[in-house]
Amino acid sequence: MSQDSEHPWNRQRLRSNNERLLLARLRAEGPASRAQLARETGLSKPTVSSALAALEEAGLVREAGRQAPPERGRVAVLYEPDPTAGYVLGLDIGRAWLRVAAADLDGTVVARAEVRNRGRSAAAMADLTVAAARRVIADAGVDPALVAHTVVGVPGVYDPERRRVRYADNLPGWGRAGLLDRMREELGTPLGTSLSVHNDANLAALGEYTFGAGRDSRLFVYVLVGTGLGMGVVADGRLFTGAHGAAGEIGFLPLLPQLGGAERQGLEGAVAAEAVVRAARELGMSGTRSEPLTAKAVFDAARDGVAPALEAVRQEAERLAHVVAAVAAVLDPDLVVLGGGVGHSADLLLRTVELTLQRIGPLRPKVAASALGEDAVLLGAVATGLEAARERVFTRTREGGA
Repeated sequence: MSQDSEHPWNRQRLRSNNERLLLARLRAEGPASRAQLARETGLSKPTVSSALAALEEAGLVREAGRQAPPERGRVAVLYEPDPTAGYVLGLDIGRAWLRVAAADLDGTVVARAEVRNRGRSAAAMADLTVAAARRVIADAGVDPALVAHTVVGVPGVYDPERRRVRYADNLPGWGRAGLLDRMREELGTPLGTSLSVHNDANLAALGEYTFGAGRDSRLFVYVLVGTGLGMGVVADGRLFTGAHGAAGEIGFLPLLPQLGGAERQGLEGAVAAEAVVRAARELGMSGTRSEPLTAKAVFDAARDGVAPALEAVRQEAERLAHVVAAVAAVLDPDLVVLGGGVGHSADLLLRTVELTLQRIGPLRPKVAASALGEDAVLLGAVATGLEAARERVFTRTREGGA
């Protein structure tokens, strides 16, 4: 009796490996014919034909057109992965806004929504997020059973052992045990949607690397400056998170005296949005009861040439330059991308940041504005979820996994 007869799972594993190999080739290089796939993978033509037939029946690949031969011969059918075989859901949970996007397995966003975060408690925010996610799935016209993976971006550091978020001071209550389990349960579908939680700055860095300014960078840093201060580091295409997931929590760095701000708040208190508002107030700006002074209002006033706003923005740029200098001394990145609510006004900051870097030290990495703006975290969540979603869909349809 042959080994294959004794162990039928060997044949199943071999078929599965062949199908994975073909899918990986089609995703990496684009549509191809059976003959092309046989040449490029080293598999026999009958094996390729059998694998493609199984993948097509499972809804994982589809015809992508036909290719006429250069000379006489048969017209070849081209195949490509079917991006509608499954979907990934990205969630960006911030203090001011909740953003949700559904994307197919190619990473193409098919529906999205932005909802002002009016939740007064963590539970209310979770309910609001789940409702927005369900609405996006409905708007996309997608069967909820096809949502294979959900990625949630939040301020702070996710502790997988305790299944809770730490250091999310800007989202009170998010450290409560059971909150994310509840979201996972409520977002569950017949496919058994998995859910992963990541730091928002890390997701923004991956989004910028995949779709934006960091695309060609060997080692780049994304600095998220908004309600809080965070950083994501991508080296050779991979996210660096540290031993406990807290790499990039630069808001906790001890405050340099020359940067001003409240010492107990660390660097975050001197650089985040509230620092811009505080500086503007000290320079004589004020808001009203109906329109309180915000960092956005300060930057808008600076664009209009209002002197106190221009000075507040100049001070913010100098403080950011010290952050960049500290990061450059430790990581030596070839690019630093500024993002987040304050980073979106990088056009007003970059010149002063560059001049300050020249003045305070010899390390001067390139500093650029985010190319993705407010979508960086959301697109990073989509990019992060694609691999897990593809694997889950394949396992479910071809290997009988849950």
